[in-house]
Amino acid sequence: MQLPKLSPGKRFTLPRPVGSADALLLARLGEREKAAGRVTAIVTADAADAQRLIDEMAFFAPELRCALFPDWETLPYDSFSPHQDLISERLATLWRISQGEADVVLVPATTALYRLAPPAFLAGYTFHFKVKQKLDEAKLRAQLTLAGYQHVSQVVGHGEYAVRGGLIDLFPMGSLQPYRVDLFDDEIDSIRTFDPDSQRSLYPVPEVRLLPGREFPMDEAARGKFRQRWRELLEGDPTRSRIYKDMGNGVATAGIEYYLPLFFDDTATVFDYLGDAATVVLHGDLETAFQRFWQDTRERYRLIQGDPDHPTLPPEALFLSAEQFYGQAKPHAQLSLRPGVEDVQDNASFQKLPDLSVVRGADDPLARLQKHIASSAHRVLLLAESDGRRESLLDFLRASGLNPPAFDSLAEFQQTGAERVGIATAALATGFAWIEDGLDLVTETELFATGSTTRRRKKQEQASDVEALIKDLSELKVGDPVVHSQHGIGRYRGLMHMDLGSKNPDGSPALQEFLHLEYADKAVLYVPVSQLQLIGRYTGVSADEAPCTSWAAASGKRPGARRQAKCAMPRPSC
Repeated sequence: MQLPKLSPGKRFTLPRPVGSADALLLARLGEREKAAGRVTAIVTADAADAQRLIDEMAFFAPELRCALFPDWETLPYDSFSPHQDLISERLATLWRISQGEADVVLVPATTALYRLAPPAFLAGYTFHFKVKQKLDEAKLRAQLTLAGYQHVSQVVGHGEYAVRGGLIDLFPMGSLQPYRVDLFDDEIDSIRTFDPDSQRSLYPVPEVRLLPGREFPMDEAARGKFRQRWRELLEGDPTRSRIYKDMGNGVATAGIEYYLPLFFDDTATVFDYLGDAATVVLHGDLETAFQRFWQDTRERYRLIQGDPDHPTLPPEALFLSAEQFYGQAKPHAQLSLRPGVEDVQDNASFQKLPDLSVVRGADDPLARLQKHIASSAHRVLLLAESDGRRESLLDFLRASGLNPPAFDSLAEFQQTGAERVGIATAALATGFAWIEDGLDLVTETELFATGSTTRRRKKQEQASDVEALIKDLSELKVGDPVVHSQHGIGRYRGLMHMDLGSKNPDGSPALQEFLHLEYADKAVLYVPVSQLQLIGRYTGVSADEAPCTSWAAASGKRPGARRQAKCAMPRPSC
């Protein structure tokens, strides 16, 4: 792939590639910059694009160490603090950048405007300890308190610690799991991870890294500086403000993050962490995102300024302006993926795929895909969102005479030149034709003509929802067990057209499509196709052994349920 040559202080502009090809382009750019010892920072106009790119780049370049710098997910001047898990993720990303442990950093545009604690704060308030090291328990407790950790009776979340005899439980910021430190006198005898739900110890680790519990210091010197700068920068009597008085008592009031500049003489930006050699990618319409953010921020400031009990810093003290952002980015080598510009049809690298959507109700729903495979000179890799979806898609493909082998990665498929069609698991939102490699990447978005499934933060929920999802009626075969969200397990008996009394403009009956579901004791339910989201795939025992729900059993759940179940859909003339 021909990548543009980037030079410090200059910006190279390209049209945004089709589909998810931008993730492939940026993955290859990240690999090149990594080889040259440079970090790649991708600033996205849309926060959803940042999450999408980090998921998709893992498929194209699994060896790249990618990190997301998330937003606080609070509005400017909110009177509550960000969730501890978000602060943990932010601190972990900043630490990884400062230690050279991240090759690619993805930052939403508005998040890049926030002023941050200087790198010296993170370095000065992070400490390590390991097995067989001498450890003063009282000193550790003091360090944890000053670092912003909260003393609790039982550790369940980030930024918490508990002391029980010779055992110290703590959940460091930026860590995926909590740790249990076992002391023998004043020496660390062992360090183990533990399950915060069951509180059972798991496996040993050699050392622990402790990041600060907050994005600002809370020691006596920092609190003194906070009060001093408050008197210098904010008008009014400080003793009337609860925030000022709480800080004097060592309490961080909710929403204290929007007073960050009071803790430091000078704040930093994300560019201070990235370093001078970083390559910056501007992805999407950043200017519009900046304008919208500043318009909302100024309006919120206008509404709350002047409150003597709750004085606030002006937006300019908390956020970069668009001009300041571009000024900080200017010394870096820059690549801009221009928004709103259609790429040329005959692009030498990436092109849009033809219509490959399934034809519902046809003898061969995959006729378009079959024709494309037969006529195209490219190899085809089908991509499912999860392993469960891959198995469902394979069943659907086999019913049409396609039986592609499964591959664990893109590299494995590329190395196996004998197979023209394959299937793999990847979180690609949209497919595309990769011209240079002679490869068509086809996702479920193309097959079922729908947008990609919304990805949830919790991976367990994501796996459960996606694997049970029915994308299109053409995936169902007569006799398949399905699960209705309200009425339980039944068997799909096909589609039916019903006359419910509606008329077409010419006066003819307007027939509507319904799924015919059969339950125990020959009970029947008709579900409108428009309510397909209520139907899920049955994922229990084998399809032949799947039990059907009895209306009688369902009727015991609530008064009148039996009568309502029978009337879920009347049986009009078919």
